[in-house]
Amino acid sequence: MPAGQQGELTHQTVPPQGRQPAGDTRPDTPHPRTDPHQGPHRPLPGPQRHDTAPAGPDTPPHGPGTGAPWTPESDIEHLYPARPRPGTAEDLLTADAAGPLLPETARRLEERVHTALIAPVRGTVDHGGRRWRPRLAATVVEALGADSRRYGPLWAACELLHTGSLIVDDIQDGAPLRRGRPSAHLVHGTATAINAGTMAYFSMHRAVRRTLPADGPLRTAVYETYLDALQSAHTGQALDIQGHHEEMAAALDTGDTAVLEQLVILTHRLKSGEPVAGAFRIAALVAGAGPAECDALAALGRAVGTAYQITDDVADLRGAGPGGTAAKRPGEDLLNGKVTHPLVRAVALLPRDEARRLWKEVRSGPDPDGAARAARRVADSGALDLCAAEARRMVRDAWEAVAALLPVSPSSLSLGRLCAEALRSRIA
Repeated sequence: MPAGQQGELTHQTVPPQGRQPAGDTRPDTPHPRTDPHQGPHRPLPGPQRHDTAPAGPDTPPHGPGTGAPWTPESDIEHLYPARPRPGTAEDLLTADAAGPLLPETARRLEERVHTALIAPVRGTVDHGGRRWRPRLAATVVEALGADSRRYGPLWAACELLHTGSLIVDDIQDGAPLRRGRPSAHLVHGTATAINAGTMAYFSMHRAVRRTLPADGPLRTAVYETYLDALQSAHTGQALDIQGHHEEMAAALDTGDTAVLEQLVILTHRLKSGEPVAGAFRIAALVAGAGPAECDALAALGRAVGTAYQITDDVADLRGAGPGGTAAKRPGEDLLNGKVTHPLVRAVALLPRDEARRLWKEVRSGPDPDGAARAARRVADSGALDLCAAEARRMVRDAWEAVAALLPVSPSSLSLGRLCAEALRSRIA
């Protein structure tokens, strides 16, 4: 999403009534620029730091008005109920589209809408995922001094967007597994899965209507940010579907991988980074943040989403999820002849002839044994460790810019820790 365009959006937005702009430092809150104990910069918090109560992936956000920790499940249930519920079909229809219905017609409509639109998405949501995207967005709000629970449907919609994209992505990749179970298109059929997956993108519209019913300028800013993220993600998916075979061939001919590296990283940033950037910017907007905070937090979200995709590609070559469980077929990217960031790094590190042999095997669509051999060659080149370090550095650099703007609080430290924790997940 173009930075200038986003900055203009934040200028139009008035902080929600009853809350200060989050960029204002409270008199009793130490700021990283002036707190002598913190210094001008704060490193990305990690498990070893204990200057506040330990935070980690299960630590709830802390902020004004927070009682019980926010979790996405209840808001996902409201938008996408696990069982047919009266009113859901009407909520999904445009105003007055159905007209008056007989009771039996209404009952059958609820069942059919649930089967065709809700069940495929809930099946994917309920089979795993750490929900780190909505939890991070909620923590952004808390770090800015607002109450994240008020906007829970927005964060649930971010998770539903991601789930819908996974359903469509599995169809396009021909992936048989998602989160260790058969992909949605194999369970519900391709046509139903495509429609249900894309319908999930519109859950943000329903969430906005519920949470921002009377704030026109803020709704406009949220909608534009969300649509920018969707547009970017589809552009990134287009690049991903096309692949980068021509650029790989040119890199092997010339020995120069610069263009190949840029295109692969751009694909990751558009497809995986921009949706998280959009979620972070939306969180900053509803919390009343100013343009500088909105831009820095969007950049942090972009870094986390991009770095997550890099670490996911690394995990694909290592072939295991959390606890050593297979979430997808090990080496699936190599089996599909896909150019990933670790493969690009390996090609740059290996001698030219060896790199050509590696690419020839990947391009031919190897069998599982061939994919395992190729994965070992990539790992032996040092590419996996290099990519993992690059992903951590990407997030650390973006975090430093955010830390210079946020007040020091348990929630801001929790935000930094959760950003680091997101990179340790294998299952998207």
